[in-house]
Amino acid sequence: MDRTVEDLLRECAPQVLGTVARRFGDFAQAEDAVQEALLAAARHWPVDGVPDNPRGWLVQTAVRRMTDLIRSEAARRRREAEVSREPATGDVADRDDTLVVLFLCCHPELTPASAIALTLRAVGGLTTAEIANAFLVPEATMAQRISRAKQKLRGANFALPGPDEFAARLRSVLHVLYLIFNEGYTSSVGGSLHRTELSGEAIRLARAVHARLPSDPEVTGLLALMLLTDARRPARTGPDGALVPLAEQDRSKWDQALIVEGVDLIMAAVERGAIGEYQLQASIAALHDDARRAEDTDWPQILGLYGLLERMTGNPVVSLNRAIAVAMVHGPAEGLELVDALADRLPGHYRVDAVRAHLHEMSGDAPRAVAHYRTAAARTTSVPEQRYLMDKAARLAR
Repeated sequence: MDRTVEDLLRECAPQVLGTVARRFGDFAQAEDAVQEALLAAARHWPVDGVPDNPRGWLVQTAVRRMTDLIRSEAARRRREAEVSREPATGDVADRDDTLVVLFLCCHPELTPASAIALTLRAVGGLTTAEIANAFLVPEATMAQRISRAKQKLRGANFALPGPDEFAARLRSVLHVLYLIFNEGYTSSVGGSLHRTELSGEAIRLARAVHARLPSDPEVTGLLALMLLTDARRPARTGPDGALVPLAEQDRSKWDQALIVEGVDLIMAAVERGAIGEYQLQASIAALHDDARRAEDTDWPQILGLYGLLERMTGNPVVSLNRAIAVAMVHGPAEGLELVDALADRLPGHYRVDAVRAHLHEMSGDAPRAVAHYRTAAARTTSVPEQRYLMDKAARLAR
């Protein structure tokens, strides 16, 4: 499909879904109808050309599908008269419900996995097959996951949550976008380190949320974090697709435009006063991006930020990252003490062994480093990370 058409469909998808769901009051069936409209557009527009009012074309097509569904259900025939008139393509309310749809897809009743899948389909405009392929599961499995998610949302109020619930729901939205980005930036399964269709979609959606909530510091912080992290992607793999760790990357390959944009965003967010976890992570990413060489990294400041982030979140992965920063500032022995203290909070996680291996390597204890690199490699489900860890073990074992 032509990239322009694809981008247009993804931009229109949540807007059209919002219009149709609001009109008919049934999110689950509206989502199915919109997906069929998107598929029809993907078939016809590259051949026939993009209509003058693409959003209106999609709304009209989805409404036709909804009308057919309603007509086929005897229990709903009384509503037929209300929906039988098809709107003209220019008769579409100029109302963008993208944020409403995104909040609905990230409803607290849904598990993170279900929210991610539904968000990518309903807001991102990805097909079920594309989402299934991204997470390396059968299409039927992903279809069931999305179907169950939509069933849970039957009867949910199609509106932004009230003031009392807004902050909590926004936190869920940001968390889902964060998870989507992370899976795209470092895929947890399969042979590719990156899944750019996921990281790119997370950035696009974060931009959409930021456009609607530009003064929210955590929304700004999350977008900054994504941009500052994604800026390093061109240098994260070698010509053969092998993983290149941060300290060994060719920093001239980093995307400077993304770095400048990300730094501007995080500076604007921090100036607003209230500091949150995404702002802290973005600040750490900015410090890494600011170092022209690995040895120029401001590890003492990074350590201080990780200390704040650890106290704020209590997240053991943050504690593991702080242990690395401690090792860089105070030496590997102190870092290893912290890793040992938190290992029970991350049972079986490959990164615990990977960090232990790295710190033992820093201290000159090659045999222990080799053993932990091998253990980490056996526990990860990412092929590029597995190969990197096994290669490290092999080199140290020589």
